[in-house]
Parts: sequence; C-alpha cells; structure tokens
Amino acid sequence: MELEYWWLLGFPLFFGLGWIAARIDIRQIVSESRALPRSYFKGLNFLLNEQPDKAIEAFIEVVKVDPETIELHFALGSLFRRRGEYDRAIRMHQNLFERPGLGADQKLAALSELGQDYLKAGILDRAEEVFKKLEAGGQSRPARRHLLEIYEQEKDWARAIEMTRLVESDPRDLAQYHCELAASESAQSRPDAARRHLETALEANRKCVRAGLQLGDLEKNQGNLDRAIEHWKRIESQNPAYLALVAQRLLEAYREAGRAEEGLTLLAGYLERYPSLDLLDTVFQQTLEAKGPELAYALVRDELRRNPTLLGLDRLLEAQVIAAGSPEKRRDLELVRNLVHGHTRRLARYRCETCGFKARQFHWRCPACGGWETYPPRRTEEFDLTP
Repeated sequence: MELEYWWLLGFPLFFGLGWIAARIDIRQIVSESRALPRSYFKGLNFLLNEQPDKAIEAFIEVVKVDPETIELHFALGSLFRRRGEYDRAIRMHQNLFERPGLGADQKLAALSELGQDYLKAGILDRAEEVFKKLEAGGQSRPARRHLLEIYEQEKDWARAIEMTRLVESDPRDLAQYHCELAASESAQSRPDAARRHLETALEANRKCVRAGLQLGDLEKNQGNLDRAIEHWKRIESQNPAYLALVAQRLLEAYREAGRAEEGLTLLAGYLERYPSLDLLDTVFQQTLEAKGPELAYALVRDELRRNPTLLGLDRLLEAQVIAAGSPEKRRDLELVRNLVHGHTRRLARYRCETCGFKARQFHWRCPACGGWETYPPRRTEEFDLTP
C-alpha cells in the first residue's frame, strides 16, 4: 500500500515536468516565428488559398530580405516551374547549385530540380546530361525514370527499352516500345525485323492488342490473308473491346479471300456480343452494300433497341433516306438526318482516361499526357451511355 501512495505522489511531479517542457517548446516556436518576415506568412496564406502568383511575389520579398533561406529558394523555383516560368526556375536552381557552402544532399537536390526544369522546358539534351550525373551520383532510381521519360519524348525506343531493364516499369510500356520499333521497321520494308519486335512485345505482354494487330498487317501485306485473319480474330481473347479497331481490316481481308459473307457474319456476331459504335458502323455499311437498305434498316433498328445511340439513329435515318419512295419524304428525312449527323460528328471522339484529352483519331499513346493505352477504343458517346 505504501508503494502505491508514493506512485500517487509522483503523478503531480510528472505533470509539472510536462508542462515546463511544453512551455519551453511554445516559447521556442514563438521566437522562431517572430524571426520570420511577415511576407513568409503572407506567401503561405496565398498558397493555402490557391493563389500561386501572389505567393511567388510574397516569397520573392522574403528572399530579398534573407538570401540564406535555401528551402524557400527550392519552393520558389518549384512554383516558377509549375507556373510555366521555366527560365526563372532554371536561374533559381542554377544559383542554388552554384552557391558555395551548400551541403552535398542540397546540391544533389538543386541539380535534380534543375533537371526537371530543363525537362519541362523541353531542353531535353541538358535534362539528359543532368539526370546522367544524378544517376552516377547516388540518385539512380529517380534519375532513370526521368531518363526514360526523355527517351519517350525523343522517340528513342531502343534506349527506352534499355532503360526499362534498370527501372521497375510496366511491361505494357515495354511491349509498346517494341511495337513502335516494329512500325518503324515495317515502314522501311523490313518485315522480318518487325516480326521479331512484335513477338518480343507479346512475350512482354501477352495481352498486347497492338502487337497482334500489327502482326495481322504484316501477314496481309505479304499476301497471307488467312494468317492475318487469325491474328486479328485472336484479339477477342486479348481484349474484345479492341475488335472495333480491326473490324474494317477483317472485312477487307475476307472480301479479298472471296469470303465476304463469312466476314459479315463474324462481325455481326461480334456486334451482338460486344456492342460498339465503330462495329455497328462497319457492319451497317457492309450490310447496306451487300444486302440493301431494308436489311440494313432492320439491323440498326434491332441494335437501337438494345443500345440506343445517336450514331445508330443516324444510320437508321440513312437507310430510310435510301429506301424513301417519294422525293418529298426523302427531303424531310434528309433534313432530320443532317441535324442528327452534325451532332454525332461532335461525339465521335476518343477520350484519354488519364487527362481527358479528346481526339478524332485513336492513339496508343496520349498526345497530351504521354500515357500508354489510356485511350479506350470507344467513342465519347459510349462513355456517356455507360451506367
């Protein structure tokens, strides 16, 4: 019992020591905050209120008052870069890097920021030089990632492939690099070299639709229609959403092989299992050409009941215009169809899932954000209809 009383007497002592320590910390914080210029807090306030322009002006005042505020120099340089003022960011980080008495870690940090400034400004040769220094100076992982980004921008796919062996990269990106090299080899009439790259792409990523698509193109260019068809049909097992990209290729190959009806039946089956605006358009046009407007109308009508879209309505009206008996009825239908057609053209775009950039043409790599396979093979109208 006596031991327990002693413990109770010790509690006030512990509380007292904690209170004294807190008072010392508070006084230290207050004294440090008083030593900082008011412009520093103004700058922080502007940043919190998402006013980077005013924050920069406030921080510049602080730097003028106290040039030794190294961390603030870093922050200011980053703000310049985010704002797009790359020249000022480069000067800020260059001055930091060349400052005498700077610690080794701070020097490397300044060099890294300078490399990012060059990269954002599009001065890729200097950026590469900086990141190679960092790669040899103990910052190999982030430096190699930036070097990979540089090689992508320069479209130096061979060096990008070499760099992927040194960094943990997505195997889908590696497959795309080989597809890019295959496209280059095909353009220079070197099909064997192109095929090797495409086979390597499939080894890296068995689901690489682009490699299968390009292999089909290679076979068709060499007159091997059956092999081309098999490559394109295999896309169904890789990712059936991409069948819309090869629908026209399949149709032409079957037509050249004298099996147009078989090709149309195949695509009609795809349309039933994997509804798509591009598939509908291809099947409709071939049905209209081969079987006439009545069957084309029936096809689109049934598809509209399953998946109501403006493109489907546009094709329905097209079939009705062709089948219209009187000139007056045809003019009325054409008036309605022109209105619908004008609107569908605005919707007939692909959209990047990462940055939202829209394009009429399908891209394997987004022109805006540089992401690979960020464009689903669907038009924007299909996105709007997705529940």
